[in-house]
This record gives sequence, C-alpha cells and structure tokens, in this order.
Amino acid sequence: MHKTGDVILGGVFQIHFFSTYPDVSFNSEPQQPTCHGFDVIGFRRAQTMAFAIDEINRNSKLLPNVTLGYSLYDNCLQLGVGFRAALSLVSGQEDQVVLDETCVGTPPVIGIVGDSSSTHCIAISSVVGLYRIPMVSYFATCSCLSDRKRFPSFFRTIPSDAFQVRAVIQILKHFGWTWAGLLISNDDYGLHAARSFQSELSQSGEGCLAYLEILPWGENPAELRRIVDVMKKSTARVVIAFAHDSLMINIIKEVVRQNVTGLQWIASEAWTSAAVLQTPQLMPYLGGTLGIAIRHGEIPGFRDFLLQTRPDMQHNNSHENSLVNQFWEDTFQCKFAPPPAGWVETEGALCTGQEDLENVESDLLDVSNLRPEYNIYKAVYALAYGLDAMLQCESELGPFSGHSCGSLQKLEPWQLVYYLERVNFTTTFGDAVSFDENGDVLPIYDIMNWLWLPDGRTEVQNVGEVKKLPFKSEQLTLDEGKIFWNFKLKEPPRSVCSESCPPGTRMARKKGQPVCCFDCIPCSEGKISNETDSTECISCPEDFWSSPQRDHCVPKETEFLSYNEPLGICLTIASLLGTFVCVVVLGIFIYHRQTPIVRANNSELSFQLLLSLKLCFLCSLLFIGRPRLWTCQLRHAAFGISFVLCVSCILVKTLVVLAVFKASKPGGGASLKWFGTVQQRGTVLVLTCVQAAICTAWIVSASPAPYKNTQYHNDKIVYECVVGSTVGFSVLLGYIGLLAVLSFLLAFLARNLPDSFNEAKLITFSMLIFCAVWVAFVPAYVSSPGKYADAVEVFAILVSTFGLLVALFGPKCYIILLRPERNTKRAIMGRVTTGKLN
Repeated sequence: MHKTGDVILGGVFQIHFFSTYPDVSFNSEPQQPTCHGFDVIGFRRAQTMAFAIDEINRNSKLLPNVTLGYSLYDNCLQLGVGFRAALSLVSGQEDQVVLDETCVGTPPVIGIVGDSSSTHCIAISSVVGLYRIPMVSYFATCSCLSDRKRFPSFFRTIPSDAFQVRAVIQILKHFGWTWAGLLISNDDYGLHAARSFQSELSQSGEGCLAYLEILPWGENPAELRRIVDVMKKSTARVVIAFAHDSLMINIIKEVVRQNVTGLQWIASEAWTSAAVLQTPQLMPYLGGTLGIAIRHGEIPGFRDFLLQTRPDMQHNNSHENSLVNQFWEDTFQCKFAPPPAGWVETEGALCTGQEDLENVESDLLDVSNLRPEYNIYKAVYALAYGLDAMLQCESELGPFSGHSCGSLQKLEPWQLVYYLERVNFTTTFGDAVSFDENGDVLPIYDIMNWLWLPDGRTEVQNVGEVKKLPFKSEQLTLDEGKIFWNFKLKEPPRSVCSESCPPGTRMARKKGQPVCCFDCIPCSEGKISNETDSTECISCPEDFWSSPQRDHCVPKETEFLSYNEPLGICLTIASLLGTFVCVVVLGIFIYHRQTPIVRANNSELSFQLLLSLKLCFLCSLLFIGRPRLWTCQLRHAAFGISFVLCVSCILVKTLVVLAVFKASKPGGGASLKWFGTVQQRGTVLVLTCVQAAICTAWIVSASPAPYKNTQYHNDKIVYECVVGSTVGFSVLLGYIGLLAVLSFLLAFLARNLPDSFNEAKLITFSMLIFCAVWVAFVPAYVSSPGKYADAVEVFAILVSTFGLLVALFGPKCYIILLRPERNTKRAIMGRVTTGKLN
C-alpha cells in the first residue's frame, strides 16, 4: 500500500499468516516466496497507519504545508520477507513499485513503523541503525532492544518485556504468589523474558520459579507430555506463559488431554487476547486467566475511515492496490478480473469493488478493542511530532553542528532521531507519549481477566492496569471484585513452596532448593522475630527477654531481696524484733543500773554493747531492697563498724574480767589502775576507728556499687552489690574475725575464774556462737546466687547478733526480772564462797 507525499513513512506489517518458498534449481534467479492465508487483523493494523497519516495531513497545526505519504509492506510472518521489505523502504530501490505512472521508484523513507516481531526488529534495526534511520515498533517487546549501543535508532510504543516481567511480578506480589512455573517460547521473546524473570526475582526476593520449560515449535507430543507432567507434579499453582498463541494451543491441548485443573494461568501480552484459546473446550482449564495486555485505546473516526476502504478499479493490477484487493477478495469471496487461470465461476463471483462492507461480518470493522492499533497510531504520531519539531527549528539556533537545523529539502534520518528522542505529546485518549534514554515509551499495560459465563460464553474483561510513573516505580491497580476465579471457593489460590513463617520463627532454607522453600525454626531464647517471614531473629535489648511466643521482647524479671516478698518480710521483722529487744534490755539495764548485777558487769560497757547490737540489727536492713549506690557503700561499712564496735566491747569486757581477777590477788591492785574507764573507752574507740579506716580506704579505692547480673539467669536481672574490692571485703571480715577469735581465746582462758567474775563463761559461749555462725557464713555466701547471698548475710548478721544478745544478756535479765533475790551484793558475794557457778 502506497501513498505519495512530501515525506514518506514506511511500515512493515504481518498481513499473511504463511509463505511458500519456490524450489531452488540454481538454474535461474530464485523467485520470491508466495504469501497466503490473509490476516484481516494485520490488514487493519496497516490501515491504522494509513488513517493516522491521513488524520495528520488534515491537521493544520501539525506539519502545516507538509504532506505525509506512506509505503506499507507485508512480511508474511517471515524474517527474510520482512528484512527485504525494510531494505527496500530505506533504499528506495524497489523496482517493482512505480507511482503516478512516472516510472520513478518510491523515495527512501525517513522512518519505519514496525515490525511486529522482536526477532525481525533485531535483524532489521541492526542494519537500518547503521544509517540512523528511526524505526518505531508497535509490538516488539524484547528487552534486548533497549540496548542503545546495538540499536541506536530503535524506538517502540509498546513496553519492553522487562517492564512486562515487572508487571507480572507485581501481580504475583499482590496475591502473595511466591511459587510459580514459567513457560516460554524458544525465541528472543521467550528467552529474554526468562532471563528478566530470573534476574528480577533474584533481586527483589519476591518469589521463585518452580520450573522453567521451553515450549517446542510444532507438534512434539513427547516433549509436551513431559512438560505437562512437570506441571502436574509441581506444587506451584500459578503458571506464567511468555509465548505466542500458536505455541500455547499445543500445550493447552495436552493439559486438556491429561485433565490438569486447578492452575492459575498468567498470560503475556502475546496471547492475552487470543480468541483461538477462548473456546468452550478450553475455558474449563483457562477460565480465570489473568493477562498482561497492550494498552487499550480509542481512535475517533477510525471505523468511518475503514468503511471507506475501496479497491481502485482503475489500477486494479498495481502493487499499490494489491493488499486492498486481497482483503476484498478474502472478505467477499470473489475475484477481480481477469480471473486467474483455471478459475471457474462456481468458485465465486467477480469482484466489482462496489460491495458494501457494512453488510458483511469482518474483523476489519471491530474497533472495540484496539490495542496494537493504538500503538501504531502513537508510533505514527511520534514520527510526525518529531518531524514537526525539526521543521520548526529556527536557523542558527539548531542543535546540530554550527547551530544548524534540519530542512525538508535536505532531510536526514539521523536528524529525526534527535527530535524523536525528545518527543512528548498526549493522545486524544489521554495517554502521554515520550521515550526514555533507551527508546522505550513510558510503559502502561492493562490487566485482563478471562471470564467464563454460565451460558458458556467467554469474555475478556479489563480488571486493572499497571504503569510506571515518571521517576517512580511500578504502580498496580486492580479491581478484585470483578476478577473471575476458576476455583470452587471463587477466591485466589495459594501458591507457595513453603507457608509463611509466623512471628517468633525464622526462615531456614532447605538445602538444594530455591530460596522460597524453607523451614520455620523457632527463635532461640533471648531472640525474637516480630514479622512474618523473618530471615533472622534479633536479640532483645540487654534489659529485655523474649516472650514465650518469641514474637516480642518483654522486660526481664528483676530479682533482689525485696521488702515485699516473704523472705524479705521475715528478715525485716526479725531485724526490727532484735532492735526492739535491744531497746527493751537497754531500758531494763538503765532502770536497774544501781543494782549489784548491773554494776558488777561494767554497766558502761554493757550499755555500749547493747547500742552496738542494736546497730547490728539495724544494719541488716541495708541488705534488703533494691541495691542503690549509697546502700551498697553503706551496708558493708555499717556492718563492719557495728560488729567491730560490738566485738570490741566484748573484748574490753573480757580484759576487764581478767584485770579484776588479777587485782583481787595480793599485789595486783595496779592492774585496774592501768585499765580504768578511760583506757576501756579508748580501746573500744581505737579498735573501732581501725575498722572505720579500713572501710574508708575500701570505699575510696574500689567502692562497692550496684550491678545488674545476667549470668545467673538469662531471663532475669539479678540486682546485687559487687564488693568492688575483694581484698577490702576480706580485710573487713578478717579484722572482725581477728577480734572475735581474740575475745574467744581470752574468755576461754578466764572461764574458770571465781563465780563473782563468771561473765567470762557467758562471753566464751557467745563468742563460740558468733564464730560458728561466721565460719559457716563464708561457704554459704559464696555458693548462694543473687538475692540469696544477701539473705545469707542478713541471716548471719541476725543469728550472730541474737546469739550475742541472748548469751550475754539473757541470764542477767532473768536474774533482774525473775530472781530479784539473787540481785543483791550479799548473794553475789555468797556465790564467791560457794566456789561454783549456779
């Protein structure tokens, strides 16, 4: 099909299904192949280009004073035929085509619209690209054509397969399908789609391919059976097919033969609208198919233009009119005169050219679903807008060397490429058209769904779209309420290799299988996962621990000797009780301070001893409650000083007993002179100050401090006081032990003194209790964890203090309160003469 004009645009379309090559005898020039099997849809696409050019010529605002012409060729679905057509277009040397009876061949074109096949476009653009002749495809989707180095002048108005693959992945992600099979055709279209799929899935981590199978060309029953067996055995319920409808027919027939149901098919744009697959026999298996479809568009006035299609009876035999004639013969089943040799009238009538298109059913007039046609429409307008921008260039302000502009008289295709890269316009349907740095159009696809109606009819309905916005990622829009699901539950199927791992677990890959196949391993203690399909468990913060479900962190239980727990309450009561008893005993001694038994036992030292015992009881309270810095520093200092004060008083008491006994002997009166009241007070003060100095040095050099111990229990925080310096703590205990042992030894030596001075026996017994308690304390303290160490220390303080209190003051209180007759000087002196202790 040809039309003259100031500027010629070329087009290559598939208008015949088949071609037959003549036998090559090598005795004469080979003849061109014969095309047969007229494709009305292909002819409609060629007419779309003719309509767009006619519309542009009638538009006074676009290319004013310039008439566009066209030269359209058929590729017969053969690479050789399409390649020859393209070379004829760019060279203008097609000697079989003459226009206006001037015997001049068609002029070279400045741009080509086509081809429909990726393989054809790769071959043709590889050659025409050398001369920078722009080629705008409406149907070639191979992502390889985005390589600007290989195809510098290639453009397309259909998104590349790279985007189509991402669009399919968006659908998979939307429905949670992470496990799918992939069927591809054995050509550039299928192989590049497979590479893109594997690359995109590995990068995004959105899913995995359960299998990848290449569909055979033609009949191959064994291979088809093998592929369907793979589909049956696989757990993947979703099957993606990037293949042409001619290949899909064979595999679907095998699916029907083996009765493989329960599959969710996802169709590429190559077969989404294939009517040959939408039959009552196949829809039970293909119903509910989701497909990627070329953007649907409306072309106003196109049907009226098609109705004007008429053969030119004056040039009935010219190549210019041959495609129209073939369409006419195919539609009305007639032949143009003169009829071919061997033709008989019974085969059909002669064509008159006056037949009415509106009275015959023809796909030519079906403009309800214009998809490739809409891309052709945009491709022609893209070339026209690029040419218009070039012709509007102002002299000496152009983009080329020397700020020159292109001109109609010296038009060069490479100049048009520059402007085509910068095209930006909006169609009457409202879609923006522009090309990126790779020559790809701003992508947009429709999402189609195969609806199987109750009456057996089929319908392909639009249920959404996926598009890429400038400077943004893919955007998927779906109307799920309209989608027909060919399953019993009428809802999307599940298609995963492994079910999602719930919070509290992590994914562990199965060895030798894709990443989508995994086991769910519970998180270990102290770690959690709070999301579905977590790849790893995260550790809880230091003060937190994992919940029993391992899905969130909870504060760790805190453990310390608390006032609120039974053990702490008991120890507190015991401490307060001991303090109260000390106060009571002190009150008794003060009230009876003039009695012989109080005076005979050195009342001042007794009062000091009772005061120190009360401090010992009270210091135990510092070990109860949550450790703080001040309690950690004060507890051991108070404990050490209180006990040294207590033991010092006992030691001085023992020394007084020995001094009194020595003074009772002839010539021993001087002993009391050198160990009087002042010396007693000084000795207690000095011994206590030594312990105070030890505590001060310990706190200054390595102070005890609160510590959160997590070594005893992983899920608990044990609050305890670390001693800071083990040496300091050992010196403190050692000093107390030294005084206690010294007191015990001196009291033991004085145990057999006369009855008037028998307090040495009480001191010996009390020191024995004291030493036994603290000797047992050391191993118990070391082996007790956490709060129990504090409890052991408090228990040791209370037991030893109660032991001293009861052993030293119990018998005296008994005499004072219950045996007052023995609390007389005479009774005490009488006890001396008896020579024994009552």
